[in-house]
Amino acid sequence: MPGPIQGVKVLELAQIMAGPTCGLMLADLGAEVIKIEKIPGGDDTRRFLPPDINGEASAYMMMNRNKKGIAINLKEKDGINILKKMIKESDVVIENFRKGTMEKLGIGYDELKKINPKIVYCEISGYGRTGPYSDKGGFDLVAQGMSGLMSITGESKDKPPMKVGAPLTDITAGILGATGVLAALINREKTGEGQRVDTSLFEAGIVHTYWQSAIAVATGKSPGPLGSAHPLTAPYQAFKTKDNWITVGASNQKTWLRLIKALNKEELQEDERFNSNDNRMSNLTSLVEVLQKEILKKTSKEWIDIFDKEGLPCGPINSITEMHNDPHTIDRKMIIEVENKKAGKSKAIGMPIKFSKTKIENSTGAPVFGEHTDEVLLNFGYSDTEIKDYKTRGIVA
Repeated sequence: MPGPIQGVKVLELAQIMAGPTCGLMLADLGAEVIKIEKIPGGDDTRRFLPPDINGEASAYMMMNRNKKGIAINLKEKDGINILKKMIKESDVVIENFRKGTMEKLGIGYDELKKINPKIVYCEISGYGRTGPYSDKGGFDLVAQGMSGLMSITGESKDKPPMKVGAPLTDITAGILGATGVLAALINREKTGEGQRVDTSLFEAGIVHTYWQSAIAVATGKSPGPLGSAHPLTAPYQAFKTKDNWITVGASNQKTWLRLIKALNKEELQEDERFNSNDNRMSNLTSLVEVLQKEILKKTSKEWIDIFDKEGLPCGPINSITEMHNDPHTIDRKMIIEVENKKAGKSKAIGMPIKFSKTKIENSTGAPVFGEHTDEVLLNFGYSDTEIKDYKTRGIVA
């Protein structure tokens, strides 16, 4: 069977990461996603070089597989007219430009809903389309700082602020956008009406502070960074082994007892500093010192084998390439192979959601600049002669 939202037509007027993540999620769910790139230049990630594969930017290819690519000059009236015709026959628009950009071009939501009242218009921005920061541009680093994430990431308050290594708010905003689009499509089935979907990097950062916000709400105090440790339960963090690092998740009394049994340190349960989660959290520094001394005695593989036998949550600290080559990653099809006309075959991150019936079809590689312009315009009713004229005048590429 095809993907669960096959038949949904999405126009992606977005670039770099947040908007393209939204488009990627919807494409993997079966939607036809048409990526509309600007003339000249296209998506800015085309110039995120290096790294590249045969001259095609790896960053661009990672975020834009499974989409059709068309290039339109939206600064020209005929380019805007092409887009408006496409809007009339589409279900979803995704954009992640600064507030007012689409309105200046005459293709903001208020204008597009006149053309297609059923359109679902997804806006992903730095801070949302309302509020005192709505005019500011959005960047993951800044959003991580303002959302509180950088205050809880890192080793301690004495160290410089640290952001999460991945562009967490960009990616999460894209996933939130896709969730909002799906909800709006379901609502449209009931009402026959489209609507705008508005989310932001700022809010995407905030939703990752659930536990820390719970602490702040209850105590009136903001928790700080704890390295790899958990703010509410212990021990739940990374430990150094004889040869590397591992994570250990003894996050409740049951797993705590499994840990000290595996370490052959069951007497620790009689230590009043460690006999309950509350006491372990209150004496976290001492707890880590005691456990670390023991865990340094064996290699990562030795401890993982021991802990697995005890049913204790644990795992290695993989590098990205180690994760790519992990047999479980491969079995779950999280690393797939796609083909780009310029780069040839390359690896990509796969679809993270699996369905029992609506199977996801094999993914196509990211389009080269304007790869599907002719195909898309023909499908929207333009003739070969019209397309040739638009190309000659630089309206499409």
